This record gives sequence, structure tokens and C-alpha cells, in this order.
Amino acid sequence: MELFGQTLSLGHILFLLLALGLALSFEFVNGFHDTANAVATVIYTKTLKPWVAVVWSGLWNLTGVLTSTGMVAFGVIALLPVELVIHVGSAPGFAMVFSLLLSAILWNVGTWYLGLPASSSHTLFGAIMGVGLANALMSPGHAFGQGVNWAKAQDIGLALLVSPLIGFCVSGLLLLISKALIKNKALYEAPKGDKAPPFWIRALLVLTCTGVSFAHGSNDGQKGMGLIMLILIGIVPATFALDLSTGAQALSDLTATTQTLSFQMDKHSPGAAMAAGEIAEQHISDYLKPGAKADADTFAAVGTKCREISQELNGHQSLNELAPDERRALRNNLYLVSEALGKAGKQNLLTDPNEKKAAGDLKKHMDKLTKFIPVWVKVAVALALGFGTMIGWKRIVVTVGEKIGKSHLTYAQGASAELVTFATIEAADIFGLPASTTHVLSSGIAGTMAANRSGLQAATLRNILLAWVLTLPACMLLGAATFAFTLNVVFHLFGIK
Repeated sequence: MELFGQTLSLGHILFLLLALGLALSFEFVNGFHDTANAVATVIYTKTLKPWVAVVWSGLWNLTGVLTSTGMVAFGVIALLPVELVIHVGSAPGFAMVFSLLLSAILWNVGTWYLGLPASSSHTLFGAIMGVGLANALMSPGHAFGQGVNWAKAQDIGLALLVSPLIGFCVSGLLLLISKALIKNKALYEAPKGDKAPPFWIRALLVLTCTGVSFAHGSNDGQKGMGLIMLILIGIVPATFALDLSTGAQALSDLTATTQTLSFQMDKHSPGAAMAAGEIAEQHISDYLKPGAKADADTFAAVGTKCREISQELNGHQSLNELAPDERRALRNNLYLVSEALGKAGKQNLLTDPNEKKAAGDLKKHMDKLTKFIPVWVKVAVALALGFGTMIGWKRIVVTVGEKIGKSHLTYAQGASAELVTFATIEAADIFGLPASTTHVLSSGIAGTMAANRSGLQAATLRNILLAWVLTLPACMLLGAATFAFTLNVVFHLFGIK
């Protein structure tokens, strides 16, 4: 049967549909778990009716997803073991994707049911680490710690740790500054009955809700997009391994740059054998493992892969001219060389200005071919986020609006927390890091309550903190357990290797 321009067996079609369904289910759960935070303030300040708020938030999530850059999506993928990413169409690759999605969905639904504002970003981060460590344990020749890109994990972990602190401190400070500069008492009052606030306050709160919804879509939506792209690359590589819309000039530039860099790599590997194919791939994969250092063989392998890329593209005006297997092989080579150059750049191994420029240009050209997201994927993720927000918002909204502080949320408190949340997530988006809308906003509201001396409900804060602390180890265990199960049982039953 033909699907997405490629002939697939019935088994692969069923796996594709199931995997896409799980990925969209993750974003659906993300919608009523995370996006609900964006509408909490406008609902509890009587600014908008609940159904208007969730529809409005859903539309701006859609806009955020559609305008996202994809940096966060591929930043999350960078956490995964290299061998699973480049062989995502194998049984371990399928097991990886299913494990990540199932683990994240199970934990998110559980914490949502309890009304706890846990983070979908934190959940996915833990599941990825669990899968990586399990893969290292189950693969011969791997040390336990080599299953995770620890440098990237450190960046993401730091972002998830610091962002709630920023939310708490900056939101409280912003409220105090507002009190000092804006003397209108109406801004610092709680809603009275079902009466809507003055127009200018409603406009302010709708604006902040819009900003948080947009930022959530542009950041959180990308996690699902990255996983969907892994699924598509693994099952239908002929269409999704490379951006087939790439023009002839871009291919010509890439061919020329790979030729230039291959000669420069030779200078770093005098006397090293120019191993080709799987041997060169293995040298680069070994270098990309945590803690690994480059040697002459590493540079020789990068140079060899550059020559292979140049030869594969030479004389072609379009990627459509390549056979499906050639596209998959080209993508793997592009991914390996791009990641190796990125790591070498961070380790300052390329000191010559011409080398650094050639490596930077080559990485940009390569990323354009491999790190792309079709519009239909963005729309599907955005719709899943939006529908999730509209259906399951109430549990999280009640926690955020009623159970963090001892007094009712005021207009200024809601606006301060959402402004800081919007700014924090947008900053994370720029740096390609995932941030938790849930943690930043709930911490921001707690910060405004503390600054306003409104009092905090210790039981709720304890539960939120407990969910925050348990999410990582629980999702690591879930990810590892489901990875081992799907790899050893499910896929072997269907004969996928």
C-alpha cells in the first residue's frame, strides 16, 4: 500500500497510525495539562467566560505552533542516543518513540487527575533519559552513562530548574513595582461576585493570556512536532528524511562546502586511515557519546562522510532525484557530521578561522535539509493542543486559581505572573530550550501571593513540589521499563528488526 509517496506494508502503516495517534494524544494531554495554566487568570478574575477563554487560548496556541522555529523540537531530539536517532526505523528506534510517548502520557494524565500542575517538559525530559539509559544497558559495548547527552541534559535541566525560580521572584518583584508606580486601587482588588473588571484591566489580562498561550504553543508544541518527525523519518524516509523542497543552489553550496571541509579535516588526521561507510559512522557515533574526545580517526571519519555527502549530491539538481534508500543514507550522514561539528565547535577543536567558518556554514546548510517540519505537522499539533485545552482545563485551573494562595487572585497578580511567564518562555524559545509553562506560571502566582502577603496554602505547594521532584525519577523508570518491554516483546512479535 502506498502512503506519503512510499510503499508500506500493512504492519508499518498500522505502526505509523498508532505512533502518530500517540504523539497527538501527548499534545492533547499537554493541552489540558499545561495550556490550562494560560487561561486560569482570565477565568478567575472574571475577565472572560471559560468557554471564550479556552477557545481564545487555543487559537493563540495554534499561532504559536505555526510560527515556531523548530529549535526546541530538535533540541529535545538531541538528548536521544545517536544510534537510535539515525536508526529510528529499527525495532529499538520504534521502541524509543513509543516509550517516550506512553511514559509522558501516563504521568501527565495521572498528575492531571490529581489536579497537580506538573510539567509536560519535565515529563518528556525524564522519559528520554530513562530510554537512553536503558538503551545503554541493553546494548553491548555501551557504558551505563553513555545513553544520555549529558551536556544537552545539563542545559535543559538547568532551564527547567531555574525557570520556576525566575517565575516566583520576578513575578513578586513586578507586583511590588506595579504597586509603587500604578496607584489605581482597582488593579489590586479581587473580583466581586460575577462582575467583570473594568475594561482596561480586562484588556491587560486578555493580552497577558494571549502572550502565554502564544509562547506555550511556540515552545511546548515543538516537543510533539519533534517526535512526530522522528516517527515519519523512521517509517517513511523517502518523503520526510530530507526537505525535498531544497533548491538546486542550496545543494550546490552544500556540495562545495563539504568538499572544502573534507580537505580541512584531513589536516587533523595525518596518517589516519580513511575508513568509509559503517566504520566512519561508528567513529563519529563514538565521538558523540558523552565524555568522548576527538582523535585523528574522528577527524578522518568526518572528512570521509563529507566526501560521501559531496559524491551523493554531485550532479543532482533536486533531492527528488535520489532513491529512497539514498535519501535515508544522506540524512544519516548529514546528521552525524552536523552533530560532530557542533560538538567540536563547543570543545574549541577548530581554531583556524577558515575552518570555523566552513564548519559553521556547513552545519547551517545541513540543518536546513534535516531539521524541517511540514506545515501539516504543525497544524495537527496545534489542533491537538487546542482541543485538549477546551476539554480538560478545569482541574488545573481550579488548582492555580484557588489553591495556591489563601486569598482570591487579584487582577495585578494574574497579570504579573502571566507577563513573566510569557517573557521566560519566549527567552527559552530563542535559545532552543524547553521551558515549563506550568512551573513558571504556578510559581509566578505563588510569588505574587508572597509579595502581596496574601498567604500560601502549604498543602498545595507541598503537592506541587512533590510532583516536581518525583516527575524526573518516575518518568525515567517509566521510560526505561516501557522501552525494554516494547523492544523485547511487542516489536519482536511483529518481526520488526
